Amino acid sequence: QVQLVESGGALVQPGGSLTLSCITSGFTFNYYVMSWYRQVSGKERELVASIPPWGGSPNYSNSAKGRFTISRDNAKKTVNLQMNNLNPEDTAVYYCNAVLQTNNFWGQGTQVTVSS
Repeated sequence: QVQLVESGGALVQPGGSLTLSCITSGFTFNYYVMSWYRQVSGKERELVASIPPWGGSPNYSNSAKGRFTISRDNAKKTVNLQMNNLNPEDTAVYYCNAVLQTNNFWGQGTQVTVSS
C-alpha cells in the first residue's frame, strides 16, 4: 500500500521557518522524482520544489528560490522541505508528491499558515 505522510505544518509568524517532512512507504522511493506542491483554497495546486531520484540539482519555483530547500534521504524514504523567511503568501496546504512514469502518488497534505 502506497503511503505518503506529511508532517510539520504549523502556524508561524512572518519571517519564521518551518521544515516539512514526508515519510513514504509502499513504492521504490529511490526511483521516484519527489516534489512538494502547495494549494490555496480556490486556486490550482502549484509546484514548489522537486528533486531527482539519484541526486542532481533540485528545481524550485520562483517564489521558493533562495528561501526553500528540498532534500531527500533515500535510505529513510523521506523528503523534506526546509522553508525560511516565510511570508503570508506562503500560506497553503503543502502536499508531498512522488512520480515515476505513469505512477503519481500524493499525500494528504499539511497546513502551513503564516500570520502575525
